[in-house]
Amino acid sequence: MLIGTTNLHLKLSHFYSYSIVFCCLVCIEDTLCVPPAVQKNGPGTGVASRKHTQESFEQAPMYVAVMTYLGFGIVTLFGYFRDFLRAVGLEKCHLAQEREEQKDFVPLYQDFENFYTRNLYMRVRDNWNRPVCSLPGPVFDLMERVSDDYNWTFRFTGRTLHNVINMGSYNYLGFAENNADFLQTVADKVNQYGASVCSTRQEIGNLSIHEELEQLVANFLGVEASMTYGMGFATNSMNIPALVDMHSLEKMLKEAVCSGQPRTHRPWKKILIMVEGIYSMEGSVVRLPDIIALKKKYKAYLYLDEAHSIGAVGRSGRGVTELFNVHPADVDVMMGTFTKSFGAAGGYIAGKKDLVDYLRCHSHSAVYSSAMSPPVTEQIIRAMKCIMGKDGSTEGIRRIRQLAENTRYFRARLKEMGFIIYGNDDSPVVPVLLYMPGKVVAFAREMLERKIGVVVVGFPATPITEARARFCVSAAHTRDMLNQVLHHMNEVGDALCLKFSRRKYSSRPDLCDEADFELDS
Repeated sequence: MLIGTTNLHLKLSHFYSYSIVFCCLVCIEDTLCVPPAVQKNGPGTGVASRKHTQESFEQAPMYVAVMTYLGFGIVTLFGYFRDFLRAVGLEKCHLAQEREEQKDFVPLYQDFENFYTRNLYMRVRDNWNRPVCSLPGPVFDLMERVSDDYNWTFRFTGRTLHNVINMGSYNYLGFAENNADFLQTVADKVNQYGASVCSTRQEIGNLSIHEELEQLVANFLGVEASMTYGMGFATNSMNIPALVDMHSLEKMLKEAVCSGQPRTHRPWKKILIMVEGIYSMEGSVVRLPDIIALKKKYKAYLYLDEAHSIGAVGRSGRGVTELFNVHPADVDVMMGTFTKSFGAAGGYIAGKKDLVDYLRCHSHSAVYSSAMSPPVTEQIIRAMKCIMGKDGSTEGIRRIRQLAENTRYFRARLKEMGFIIYGNDDSPVVPVLLYMPGKVVAFAREMLERKIGVVVVGFPATPITEARARFCVSAAHTRDMLNQVLHHMNEVGDALCLKFSRRKYSSRPDLCDEADFELDS
């Protein structure tokens, strides 16, 4: 994400929406040292590679946009008509309503989001929150449910849908598994430490395996130090505030408005703060070399969120820094989660030792939350050692290669068929554009009938004209599984007229470059 301002010669009140931009800059400036010189034997050479920049964002024909707006217009008109029927008592209202004595207060249930929920979302709610009753690996089992009141409530039929191909989980490297041999060390840690520490690490919850994991993460990323957290979301939400100081923000705003840029005193044009490695809704990969060049030009600091990219891209799974061959020292704050490629839970912050030491003292997550569960910690260690080859096998690099091959193959075949897909060729997140609300619903239901579990996303999570199905490719998917999905995609795409692409693609694509996965000597 690019967050910035266009001109700082504005009133201070206009900057509240940009506060996080300046807050991170000020506090990181107080705690970080100048990045060290590029190391010869480091994971990056310092020379950015532009090889992996092929991205596609094809625009749909104009009639598709027109039909999409028309579809939303029709369902909106029917929504207002049904609200009228509810108001006069001809239709039952299932949603919570305000009591009569609350009418003089600020309304709680009279905004457009609530209108959208009760009149649009409820009619298609069966496509989300489907209950999974098995391991969410390359295939899973779903509990069948039906609704007798148009999705306001559900009841289970007692039937289970077995062996549904899972195309929606972030199980990029297939570590969400139940192989007894692979998980033996995790079971041993449960017997040794129990399921939880029940204390913060600053009290009596710091275990040796926590320190082992943090050292392993730092080595994996090629940085000085790291700190791990038991919850992936809290890794961002609890640490960004630790880098924020409102007093410093106001001081910097005043200085920026009055003085402008250093030396030239010209107004600030753009300040870059936070980016993601892979954008999970678009499937695009950050243009990291350009971001770093801009960061250096404006003397800013860079916060890289690799929730979806760590383990999933790069020749040895080290994320976008490796993908673009840039040195990790060029990224001031590296963040990632263990909930996706590592099949576990939690997250990490990594970078300069000064940064990590600062967060150990000031992060709310470090001070107040319980330490990471020992078996979860061991699962991350097991997966990371496998990726790094420290378990004595080549299973990790095999999975990374398989993910890259599956990703290229799946994307290329979808393009061949005529679907519009977004994102980078290296991204295992594959959005297929469906556009029209009626087609989104029909697509999800039809794919489930064919025992393929997909995730569909629409407004307000996406622009109103860009509803989509979001596929997540895994190393655990076999070629037969992908071919089965592609076969049904082809049939459903023809039946629902979803092949909007006007481009022609080769039927024999170059799936992957083996040189990208050469093992270091």
